[in-house]
Amino acid sequence: MKKCKICDSSATAMTDTKTQKIYHKCLTCDYIFLDEVFYVDMQREKKHYDKHHNTFESLGYVRMFENIIEEFVLPCKEDIKCTLDFGCGEGEVLPILLEKNGMTCDRYDLFYFPKKVYEGKKYDLILSTEVFEHLQNPLEVLNKLLLHVEKNGYLLLMSAFHPNNDDAFLKWWYIRDITHIGFFNLQTFEYLADKLGLTIIKHNSKNIILFQKREV
Repeated sequence: MKKCKICDSSATAMTDTKTQKIYHKCLTCDYIFLDEVFYVDMQREKKHYDKHHNTFESLGYVRMFENIIEEFVLPCKEDIKCTLDFGCGEGEVLPILLEKNGMTCDRYDLFYFPKKVYEGKKYDLILSTEVFEHLQNPLEVLNKLLLHVEKNGYLLLMSAFHPNNDDAFLKWWYIRDITHIGFFNLQTFEYLADKLGLTIIKHNSKNIILFQKREV
């Protein structure tokens, strides 16, 4: 049995008969992760991202972020001045929309904005949308990000919550993306909140969750 990358508990294996890919599901926190032998290399990963057209010309993409800001960010706006979009991608849509709403926003992306502008800084809000499903070591990244969140600051993650059913998971469209290697659900995020000193402020039961860092 593999060990869970989130809670270090035992994980059971399941095989997608269509692709022969092997996934490991944690028995404790429900995190599911792809076996490492099926990872794509960074060159192929970058090539895959280059196919995305996530710009202001994509009206649905823009509207998605407008909805996120309206529902999850603006209710906390008086506490938020300085933000970071971690894994912003090439198009900068979310940072620009945040700036239009009166917040500053730094950009970081492994491939498109690789300068680690967040080093030595703290933020009232860090957003990471459609990023954590791509990470080989999500807990390590999450711990590093939280070092850059102010006390009582916020962390917003967007990643589709997996169906907690093996058959449904193996038929799920989200696992067909060759760069998606880790999958969360609400139970996983509840475990992380408890472990890392976070309070879940709000979620949509689908793909977005907002945490607040508790003051210690």
